[in-house]
Amino acid sequence: MVSAEIARTVVGIIGNIIALSLFLSPVPTFIRICKKGSVEQYSPVPYLATFVNCGLWVLYGLPMVHPKSTLVVTINGAGFIIEIVLLSLFLTYSDKKKRIKVALVVVVEVIFLAALAVVVLTLAHTTKLRSNIVGSICMAGNIMMYASPLSVMKLVITTKSVEFMPFFLSLASFANGISWTIYALIRIDPFIIAPNGIGALLGAAQLILYATYYKSTKKMMAETAASKGELSLTKKGLDGPNDTKNGPQTV
Repeated sequence: MVSAEIARTVVGIIGNIIALSLFLSPVPTFIRICKKGSVEQYSPVPYLATFVNCGLWVLYGLPMVHPKSTLVVTINGAGFIIEIVLLSLFLTYSDKKKRIKVALVVVVEVIFLAALAVVVLTLAHTTKLRSNIVGSICMAGNIMMYASPLSVMKLVITTKSVEFMPFFLSLASFANGISWTIYALIRIDPFIIAPNGIGALLGAAQLILYATYYKSTKKMMAETAASKGELSLTKKGLDGPNDTKNGPQTV
C-alpha cells in the first residue's frame, strides 16, 4: 500500500506541473499585447495578486518557517520569477497613468514581503508560530489571487464577451485549485485547503461564464471585424485614383 507521504509527494509534483501551467497560461495574452503594443482592457490585478501570493508561499515553505514543504517553495519560486517577467511586459505596454499605478503596487508588495520576512524570522522563535502567522496571511493572499479575476468576470457579464478573460488562465486556475486541495487533504493543512478549495470554485465559475458567453463573443468579434473591413474599403475608395482631392484624372 502506498504511504500517505509518497501519495502527497506525487500529488504535489502534479500540483507543481499544473501550477506552472497556471503561471504560464497568460503567455498567449502577452503575445497579443506585444503584437498590438498595448495592454488594451486587460487588468493587471491577476498578475499583481499572483506576484505577492507566490512571494508569500515561498516564505511559508522555507525550512525555518514550515519544514518539509520543498514542493511549495519550488513552484512558487518559479511563479514569482514568471510574474516579474509578465509585470515587466505589462509596464512596458501600459500608458503612463496605468504604468505608475502598477509600479507603485509592485513596490508596496515588495516592501510588505520583506517586512513580513524580517518580522517573522526575528520575533517568532518556533516553526509552529511562524507557520501560523505566515500561513494565515498566505491563505488570505491565495484567496485574493483566485478572486482577482472577479473584476474581469463582472466585465464579462456586463459586455457578454469573454474576449478579455483568457480561457487557459481560467482552466489552469480551476485545475490548480483542485490539485492543491487534494495535496493538502492527504496531510491536513488548512492553510492550503481553504484558499485552494475556494479557488477551485471560482475557477469553475469562470469556466461556466466562458461556456455561456463564448458564442456571443465570437459573433461580436465577427461583427467588429466586418465593420472594420467596411471602413477599410470606404477609406480605400476615398483615397483611390478617382478621389477628387487628387485632381481630375486624365486618360
